[in-house]
Order: sequence, then structure tokens, then C-alpha cells
Amino acid sequence: MPVQPSAIDHVGIAVPDLDAAIAFYTDTLGGRLAHRETNPAQGVQEAMIEFGPGAQVQLLAPLGPDSTIAKFLDRNGPGLQQLALRVPDVQVAAQAARAAGVRTLYDEPRVGTAGSAINFLHPKDTGGVLVELVQPAPVMHSGHDAPGAASAESAHPSGTMVK
Repeated sequence: MPVQPSAIDHVGIAVPDLDAAIAFYTDTLGGRLAHRETNPAQGVQEAMIEFGPGAQVQLLAPLGPDSTIAKFLDRNGPGLQQLALRVPDVQVAAQAARAAGVRTLYDEPRVGTAGSAINFLHPKDTGGVLVELVQPAPVMHSGHDAPGAASAESAHPSGTMVK
């Protein structure tokens, strides 16, 4: 059974300065800051920039020198860090990838941006691209946000890489 993503969720870009990157992607390119959070467990500050329906860029800046994003920046400099694919069930998608011989970075999903569930496909098995699987956090329709979401506006599907 294939992984079966429903959409490209976002592309993740590693940046050394989150505020400067937000200014570029909003002021220069015309995107809209849709969500911003600090995730100490993942060692990142992040921002989701929207460019219209379904077009998102995730900016990822390290919180410290030991974070995965800091190591990425040291090795590669700023730039494209991941391609995130939206899936209906991250556990099922990860199992399908493993059945096809693709390694995942985690045995179990982790919590990503705004309460999403995430896992990653190993870049050595995906043609050199870090592929993130993202299961968006459920949005409650009672006017309240999903657990872990800062606001209804910020409950966008997305995720980040953790160590």
C-alpha cells in the first residue's frame, strides 16, 4: 500500500534569523504570517507563511547550537530543509513507507507545529530529500481550538523536524 499523501503541506526552509526571514517572506514576497511558535522540545522557532490557499512555507530557526536546524545550517547554510506531505494518518503512512523499504526517523509519530502529528522519511531512501509526513491536528468545530493549538488561525497543518 502506498503512503498516499493528499497534498503538499509545506516546504520547510532553515534560516539563521527568524525575524529577518519573516520580513523577507511577508514584506518582499507578499506572504502572510499565519502562525509563529517556539518549540523547545524540537529546538526551533518557527513561522508559517501563507501565500494563498494551500501554499505554505515554514521558516525554521534554531534555538541553540545543538538543534537539528543549527546543524543543518552549519552543514548547508540557509535553504530548503524539507518537503512536507499531508497524510490522513501519519502512523499508517509511516507503516506503508517502511513496508516499501523506506526508513522513518522515528518509530512513533512526534508532535509538530500546532499539535500536528509528524514523522520523517530518511533522505538516503528518498533521493536526498528529507520528506516529512504531516497529519494535521484535528480542528474542533465548536468554536474551540484543537488541544495544543494557540488559536483557530494558527491550527494549520504543518510540522518540524526534531532531533
